Amino acid sequence: MFSKKFQRKFALTDQGVENTKKGTFWTVIVNLVVMGGVSILYLLMSGFMRTLPEGKHLPGVVSAVGLVILFVLLSFVTHLQQYKATYGLVYNEVKSTRLGLAERLRKLPLGYFGKRDLADLTETIMGDVNRMEHVWSHVLGYLYGAYISTGVIAICLFFYDWRLAIASLWGVPVAFGLLFGSRKTADRNAQRTKKAAVRVSDSIQEALENIREIRATNQEERYLEGLNQKIDEHERVMIRGELGTGLFVNAASVIMRMGVATTILVGANLILSGSIDFMLLFLFLLVITRIYAPFDQSLALIAEMFVSQVSADRMMEIYDTPVAEGSGTFEPKGHDIVFEHVGFAYDEKEVLHDVSFTAKEGEVTALVGPSGSGKSTCARLAARLWEIDKGVIKVGNVDISTVDPEVLLRDYSMVFQEVVLFDDTVMENIRLGRHGATDEEVQAAAKAANCEEFIQRLPEGYDTPIGENGARLSGGERQRISIARALLKDAPIILLDEATASLDVENETKVQEALSRLLAGKTVLVIAHRMRTVEAADKIVVLAEGRVAEEGSPAELMARGGLFCRMVELQQQSAGWRLE
Repeated sequence: MFSKKFQRKFALTDQGVENTKKGTFWTVIVNLVVMGGVSILYLLMSGFMRTLPEGKHLPGVVSAVGLVILFVLLSFVTHLQQYKATYGLVYNEVKSTRLGLAERLRKLPLGYFGKRDLADLTETIMGDVNRMEHVWSHVLGYLYGAYISTGVIAICLFFYDWRLAIASLWGVPVAFGLLFGSRKTADRNAQRTKKAAVRVSDSIQEALENIREIRATNQEERYLEGLNQKIDEHERVMIRGELGTGLFVNAASVIMRMGVATTILVGANLILSGSIDFMLLFLFLLVITRIYAPFDQSLALIAEMFVSQVSADRMMEIYDTPVAEGSGTFEPKGHDIVFEHVGFAYDEKEVLHDVSFTAKEGEVTALVGPSGSGKSTCARLAARLWEIDKGVIKVGNVDISTVDPEVLLRDYSMVFQEVVLFDDTVMENIRLGRHGATDEEVQAAAKAANCEEFIQRLPEGYDTPIGENGARLSGGERQRISIARALLKDAPIILLDEATASLDVENETKVQEALSRLLAGKTVLVIAHRMRTVEAADKIVVLAEGRVAEEGSPAELMARGGLFCRMVELQQQSAGWRLE
């Protein structure tokens, strides 16, 4: 039970807990070996004090040299093992933690990312893990090792003389009590610092993503001024936090060091009363210098450990978020997509209300409606990218909430309005649609999506790197690569969300022709704002304010004269708009 609490408190993996145990063990051994060196010094000093009145040479010189050599060897070996058990093992822990967080994020429903700032998630994976890496390598093993070794040494000191032991050690619990009493203050400061850091990261990311708009509107100076203010605020918060922590740490260190003075005072009185001899006081003075040395470091380590709790909590928040799970098999009877009384809300704002419709296999079903009516939401729910709140969505009579999303998505190809490409070649970006596809298959998909025209103009053709998110391509070119990727996958269900929105009329027509040939026999769900895009659809579902307003074939809906008919008429009127 303690191990699990400890593991959660510091966001450790199972291996990380074992690493901490090893680091603690070797820290204890190192501290005891160092204390053995103090014992050697005490023995040499005792021998010298015994021979000093008689004017004799110090006996056992060879033995003393041997002990010193043994101490040096033991010290080297134990310090080396401590280094391997702390720094060496922890670097693998960092790798495992980052991969574990990435794996966890991969399994979370897309709705989670809609509620979280991406800069905040990046800060967790990079900044928070870095901060915890320092705690794992520099704090845990050393701190708990200092606790154990000091406890062992303190027991030995009480056996020698309990009065001197109390005089030497009273400051340790008082110092740590003061530091632990400051924990709430440290937590608040850490939270403020983290929030200020995330605000700075957000602003920098926002500036990089919108640099064209900032320049186009001559807002560079205003934006940089705002960024400078956030950086200055972050600096002020950090200084206040570190100053507060530093005051407590230094006050605790001063209190602990007062144990040296009380040891001398108590020891002097005991010597004058004849209760002890000088060598016993000398022994205590030697020992407490070694006891205080690791605790000086421990005081700062505890302060860092307090601050790290914010980072650990942020990491555990990702682990605590329920993943989208389900069966590892998906054997639908056909690929009809059926919505049955589906409800969905972003946070507390309900965007779909009792939505029911069927997208049949072998047909093109179009979702149309005003902006914000829930069209794109339906497409994402159909692929279980988000989890529904009410109702059921079935594919081939199988409830998709019972199927593992990765298994489910093998039967889906998707082209959304927001195209995501990687900083790789054209060939590899299209090949993402189906791992292991041959170059000829990639080129065939590219040709079907009308990509060859611009690929031939690229310096290295299909082997041309396209930059981060396809920065070297136009919007229409990026969208066509996304379409080619979906065509290459050749899945039985196709989701197209404004798939031709970035294409000119000529290319839109060509892509629609390619889609008509290649999507035959599949379940196709199309989301579009332009009514001409869905003229050839087999069925149209009209959404309004998160509800199904009407559904039917294009001809049937035009004959009814409802919302779809009105949308068509409005777009026809806008098509005739011109500058006057």
